[in-house]
Amino acid sequence: MNTESFNQFLSQISEEPIAVIDASISFDKYFPIVISSKNKDLLHFDISSSIEWETYLASFLTNNKAEVAFGGYLEKRNIYDRSDYFKKLSENEKRNIHLGVDLWCDENTKVLAALDGKIHSFKNNKNYGDYGPTIILKHQVEKEVFYTLYGHLSTASIENIKIGDTVLQGNIIGYLGSAAVNGDYAPHLHFQIIRDLLDNFGDYPGVSSEENIVFYKNNCPNPNLLLKSAI
Repeated sequence: MNTESFNQFLSQISEEPIAVIDASISFDKYFPIVISSKNKDLLHFDISSSIEWETYLASFLTNNKAEVAFGGYLEKRNIYDRSDYFKKLSENEKRNIHLGVDLWCDENTKVLAALDGKIHSFKNNKNYGDYGPTIILKHQVEKEVFYTLYGHLSTASIENIKIGDTVLQGNIIGYLGSAAVNGDYAPHLHFQIIRDLLDNFGDYPGVSSEENIVFYKNNCPNPNLLLKSAI
């Protein structure tokens, strides 16, 4: 199935928005956030500090009468400059284009399976700026097989699960981790759709360089095709 057809297929899986965090949080309590140079607020605090990020996000949510700040698909971000994990020799090789959607909310918020599936793999990705504890689910809808990734979880989220465990849409699969375990970010979920894992296990790039973005854009469709008006 080509990219356009697959994207259309994803969009038709559900007519309703799909929740990937605590379903008791109403979708009208979600508010979009920009985490790129277009957001001038980011000039007024140290974006390398998870503590200052948490302070900023708390204020952002309060000011917008929201409980979840969301967004980021294909967003070019400077925040990754703080970590050598994302740096390359040239600007074009630097990984700074975000391939998923982030949902920023409280530590320990429930994380939900987007669709019926099985646990493909899980891992604690401990690089500075990385996902921390991560779960990847494998889904088959009709004849199509694809994957969803849930990053920045708590360590407890991956302690009592097994590869092959069955999950149903809406099942709690984990909880959001703190900065101490999630790669040193303010608490949030990184949610990503992946067509081909390319033999990755418990991990998959969530940020692309400019030189590789065409491949990753095709392999990692817009999560909003599933999440819809929720975000």
